Amino acid sequence: MALAVGSKAPVFTLKSKSASGLADVTLPVAGKNTVILFFPLAFTGVCTQELCDITAGLSSYSDLNADVIGISVDSPFAQEAWALKEKIGITLVSDLNKEATKAYDVVFPALAGIGDTSARAAFVVDKAGVVQYAEQTATPKDLPNFDAVKAALAKLA
Repeated sequence: MALAVGSKAPVFTLKSKSASGLADVTLPVAGKNTVILFFPLAFTGVCTQELCDITAGLSSYSDLNADVIGISVDSPFAQEAWALKEKIGITLVSDLNKEATKAYDVVFPALAGIGDTSARAAFVVDKAGVVQYAEQTATPKDLPNFDAVKAALAKLA
């Protein structure tokens, strides 16, 4: 069961990799509404579709004064290679040790028999660090309800 609406969002500092090197990213983003998207694995079909679609519509999130951050258990180096290959334009952060995945209670056990990953999940965290929307999809093949994510953000404006 994913972290509940009304809960204080756990604070984490995770690694992100870009051309300028490794960087620390603290979540949720202080003083900003944040959409946190957990996804199982880079270089997989549904994850690629989800994050490419988010990238294509990124302005709709920035228009709602929100940052969008993707989290997976992949290494930051794999995430960077994937983002470059697929032209993913959101910040991706590595939860290699599954600390955030466990704190948000979105562990997907034994995905495809290869081990525990993050489930596919979406959270909207407001400027005060309170979860305003929480959804874990029924299966890794299902996408979150992004209309509901945007509606939750619109209420925070």
